[in-house]
Amino acid sequence: MTIPTEPIGSIPRPAELIEGMQQLAAGRISQDQMGALYDRAICDTIRRFEETGSPIITDGEQTKPSFATYPIHGLETLAPGGVTIPFADGHTRQLPKLAAGPFQYRTYAVTYLEEAKKHARADLLREAERDIRQCLARGAANVQIDFTEGRLAVKLDPSKQLLRSFVDLNARVLDRFTADERSRIGVHTCPGGDHDSTHSADVDYADLLPDLFRLQVRNFYIQLASERNRTRVLRIIKENAKADQRVFVGVTDPIDPRVETPEEVRDRVLEAAEIIPLSQLGTTDDCGFSPFADDTSTARETAFAKIRARVAGTKLAEQALTSTTTAARPRR
Repeated sequence: MTIPTEPIGSIPRPAELIEGMQQLAAGRISQDQMGALYDRAICDTIRRFEETGSPIITDGEQTKPSFATYPIHGLETLAPGGVTIPFADGHTRQLPKLAAGPFQYRTYAVTYLEEAKKHARADLLREAERDIRQCLARGAANVQIDFTEGRLAVKLDPSKQLLRSFVDLNARVLDRFTADERSRIGVHTCPGGDHDSTHSADVDYADLLPDLFRLQVRNFYIQLASERNRTRVLRIIKENAKADQRVFVGVTDPIDPRVETPEEVRDRVLEAAEIIPLSQLGTTDDCGFSPFADDTSTARETAFAKIRARVAGTKLAEQALTSTTTAARPRR
């Protein structure tokens, strides 16, 4: 019996890296100097990830400006005045908007696995497909499509037309992949996490999950640790997840500064296992620990401590479930 466990992605950046980004933007350091800071941050992040025992590691998005804007960061066709996202604590994030065509990614996710490449013009679907396909081709264990805007879409448009347009758009991208390729693609959803606050935690999962599970992918990464009624959400998941889909439930809360114990994680896994079939169950963190590069609300040490707790707690749950299964077998 093995319960898979995977991270969401972002890890808080070192202070010297954040300062370096600010210095680069102000023109006070060179790209070469910035590159050296990136290299140190990536090496340190991977080393720390390996030390947690996590079977899947990532660069922690150290070189991304944010999970949401990295493909278009730096495009000359962007303009201010995009959608403003309010968070519960009062702060906001404003996204850029495309001021002129054609639409084109400036940076693909594969560039965080190898050196930057030149890109040809393409439409939105082809660009998204290429972004995913290159990562799969270079050996990424899994590729996560971040859908943090799912609950936000319901908040902005309670009719759910906006949500369903997003789902349909993602479905059109996924249709370009084979079933085998889609087995290595997943979708992550949460109520947003930035500066220890959220933008759509007040939106009921019942308004999102039935549409979300229409997507033809193998893996779903769902924020759960910080939900008030986890049992209710687990039942909604069970009602809507297909038999061939795996659900990685959130067992650590990046917004909570307190580090969960392995025993707490174990209990959350066992709680989920009472409702979700073991063959479909995995664990994850509720969200990335630092989705935007300038977010210093969570210390790096805290993030890695929570990851260690997730890995250790998942193993404890495996042991408990194995013992229960063995004890339930009839004697001959």
